[in-house]
Amino acid sequence: MAEQVDVLICGSGSAGLCAAVWLARCGINYKIVERRAGPLENGQADGVQCRTVEIFESFGIAEDLLKEAYHVLEVAFWATEGEGIKRTHYAADTEPGLSHQPHVILNQARINGMLIEEIQRVSGSVEIEYGCDVQSVEVDDIDREDSAACYVTTRAISNGQEKVFRSKYVLACDGAHSAVRKSLGIAMVGDSTNAIWGVMDLHARTDFPDIRKKAIIHSRAGNLMIIPREGDSMIRFYIELGDAVVGDITLADLQERARRIFQPYSVEFMETVWWSAYSIGQRLADNFAKAGRVFLTGDACHTHSPKAGQGMNVSLQDGYNIGWKLASVLRGQSSPRTLETYISERQKTAAQLIDFDRFFTKLFSSSYRQENGISSQDFKDQFVKAGRYTAGQGVRYEESVFVSPGPADESLARNVIVGMRFPSAQVVRFCDARPMQLVAALPADSRWHVVVFAGDILQQTAADRLIKAAAKLQNIIDTFTPDGQDANSVIQGVLVLASKRVKVEQSMIPYVFTPITGKWKIKHLQKVFVDDESYNSGHGKAYESYGIHPEGCLIIIRPDQYVAKICSLDNTKDVLNFFSQFLISKELS
Repeated sequence: MAEQVDVLICGSGSAGLCAAVWLARCGINYKIVERRAGPLENGQADGVQCRTVEIFESFGIAEDLLKEAYHVLEVAFWATEGEGIKRTHYAADTEPGLSHQPHVILNQARINGMLIEEIQRVSGSVEIEYGCDVQSVEVDDIDREDSAACYVTTRAISNGQEKVFRSKYVLACDGAHSAVRKSLGIAMVGDSTNAIWGVMDLHARTDFPDIRKKAIIHSRAGNLMIIPREGDSMIRFYIELGDAVVGDITLADLQERARRIFQPYSVEFMETVWWSAYSIGQRLADNFAKAGRVFLTGDACHTHSPKAGQGMNVSLQDGYNIGWKLASVLRGQSSPRTLETYISERQKTAAQLIDFDRFFTKLFSSSYRQENGISSQDFKDQFVKAGRYTAGQGVRYEESVFVSPGPADESLARNVIVGMRFPSAQVVRFCDARPMQLVAALPADSRWHVVVFAGDILQQTAADRLIKAAAKLQNIIDTFTPDGQDANSVIQGVLVLASKRVKVEQSMIPYVFTPITGKWKIKHLQKVFVDDESYNSGHGKAYESYGIHPEGCLIIIRPDQYVAKICSLDNTKDVLNFFSQFLISKELS
């Protein structure tokens, strides 16, 4: 007999686990099947982009990540001098103001472990079946709009026994050699270069002065990149090997090449924890989905070189994108057609990142720099310019049912871009004077957020404008909130004022921003903020940071913290029209 489940996730890597966090939080019936005998113990990926740290923050689990990880703050650039090397530049690892979170380094096994711990916390169990090897996936002829039927059959060998699953949806998160992708006949398109690189995790004794910094070394003997790891002494070396044959490379070869690159500095290898050699390849699946029921994520649909730090991060962000959308469909909040946005958003993102990865890989090649006259200064400038991509902040989704740019966007919020992730700024919470990042008010709990910048409501004109906008916003929220649920369970209102906090009274705040919620039916006060001086953390200048129009504006933010739409406060009709495209009203439900 087939086991039935709403969502079958094939693979327990970062994409599958991130999607599972969403599903567990939303009460969706899911199961993960994993070919390995147990959890990942020593992951090869380690770079955690600023955007990935922001995602962990949205799940409420960034604290342990930041505590355990190595924080990458500075990059040292070294170049050839005579027969040796010299330091040429220092640069900030992340462009100032790009994110309120840092770029950090932590082993992928620990990253996965944190996601598993969060699933356990929210649902009381973790539905992972280890030792389960997927053999085939078949999709019935279906009506895509019927999200209640199990149309996908997955056959697997689980600990030596044949097993069959029937599910409504399948996520292929099973890596570069994806059995799901192969079963569906989806091809990977791309190539490998002749550039061979080696990688080592090690403990070294050396007199090289920047051994605990991210460092890029260009020498006559080749190129090497240092990535300090978590803890006090482990480091990772990426080493250019030229036209070598991967199968012929030994650990001794890597160590000898590293010694030559470091001259005149010495390096003694005390312990090598792990090493490998690889050819750089960039490949993209020719399709990211099958019949609107099976979706490919992570390395199953795109592969990159490791130096740009994209693999684990982009995979996790794939899971972050599809997870909330599947939950919304399966909870009856939106139409299955909205799942098509996963393909349009993530396929283009993957293609752009592969193009960037090709450029980034060439930039590290000695022969490419020589042929194109790229100096050490040019390399440093290009490296810094690429920081937006390597930080995970270069993603911009195009117009869709979930992304609605307009001609007045720039005038309303000059520094907020529709289709990109909502940047953060410090504000002061009205109810308790606590300074905090505004994105902390936008947790990943499947809700849509309408952030209202109302200006200074101590001015009567602004106060009147807010009252009118709030009444209309309340009607919109009521339209899509099922009977019996909290008023902010589907769409929550967030208010940011530009008034002097101590002169504002609670009675001046419209009900839509402080609804009665929860088991005890208590007024929820935590979503009202003021852009004002705090007691100990200064002034966040949020209105200036976002470039808010003097008369304020309204910004719709998706459950995954990407900006969906910007409106003036008197244009709530467009807000209703936007949500009506995909949210199912309580009358229809």
